[in-house]
Amino acid sequence: MTDQNARRAADALSRPFAVRGLTSRNRIAMAPMTREFSPNGVPGQDVADYYARRAAGGVGLIITEGTYVGHASAGTSARVPLFHGEEAFAGWAGVVDSVHREGGAIIPQLWHVGVTRAEGAPPVAEAEPVGPSGVSLSGEPKGRAMTQKDLDDVIAAFADAAAAAERLGFDGVELHGAHGYLIDQFLWEGSNRRTDAYGGGIVARTRLAAEIVAACRAAVSDAFPLFFRMSQWKMGSYEAKLARTPEELESVLTPLAEAGVDVFHASTRRYWLPEFDDSGLNLAGWVKKISGRPTVTVGSVGLDGDFFGAFQGRSSSVTGIEQLLDRMERDEFDMVAVGRALIADPEWAAKTLHGRTEDITPFGAEMLKTLH
Repeated sequence: MTDQNARRAADALSRPFAVRGLTSRNRIAMAPMTREFSPNGVPGQDVADYYARRAAGGVGLIITEGTYVGHASAGTSARVPLFHGEEAFAGWAGVVDSVHREGGAIIPQLWHVGVTRAEGAPPVAEAEPVGPSGVSLSGEPKGRAMTQKDLDDVIAAFADAAAAAERLGFDGVELHGAHGYLIDQFLWEGSNRRTDAYGGGIVARTRLAAEIVAACRAAVSDAFPLFFRMSQWKMGSYEAKLARTPEELESVLTPLAEAGVDVFHASTRRYWLPEFDDSGLNLAGWVKKISGRPTVTVGSVGLDGDFFGAFQGRSSSVTGIEQLLDRMERDEFDMVAVGRALIADPEWAAKTLHGRTEDITPFGAEMLKTLH
């Protein structure tokens, strides 16, 4: 990194970011990444150390991996951490303390996988996959359509988890409304075929998400911010669109912002790609422009390959972040979430902020096998 770019990185990324009672010491967040190193859903000391190393390495805000809320059908793995139950909460309290000791802020990502749940999988083997319409993301019959009681139970599970996060000392929460999981299944016309108040038009499809946001807002204090992660793409449907135009995006965002979302986390595979024609703004840029809320961008930051390649055994080389700095300097978005680059190098943030990018460790797919 040249001296000029080092100064630009320090100036653009080292500014504090504050929302409600949360203050991040800089604009760098750790992106939520499922690691499956929590046997029986309980995060141990190794998980606490993993997140604390990133905080010690300069990350301002840790967004944890997705954590299952307290609903029988929420999960599909015995090694993804739970966000309910005394044992899991005791583990999370240790994680929070470890990150705070290193000067970082931390929020958990609250997750329900919906109809993508594998039948017979843990943590509740007998739980049936549920979703808006009893169809998979590819449109095949799967699971069952949720009843009003199911919806009420899921809303309560998210609200209970948000309240627990505040009790445990977290600095906020993020609701996982992206990538084709439950909340996103309701938002997307490809998976939501309901004809009641939770389906139909684009605004009606936001109802469950907005009710979850509102219930979480009511369950926590005014000082506790709510982040909402959203995406256009879905697992296995990478060209999917919630919104094909800025006007459609406004129809999705407005009910969520009005319900109480403080920050939108706009997930893309490559942060530098424009979202709509006739503008260079990426998805986070458009969401900020339309909603007036702060946004977090994400997608192959500092690497030359996207994360799908990692699952196929492909590594990625370190690349510059000049485009990211250009966008940060224009205030296109407010924070940047870094994923695999932080798996590879816990000190990525400090090295980037202090002009030591030549020392950054590149990402290797084998790194996914361990919790460093």
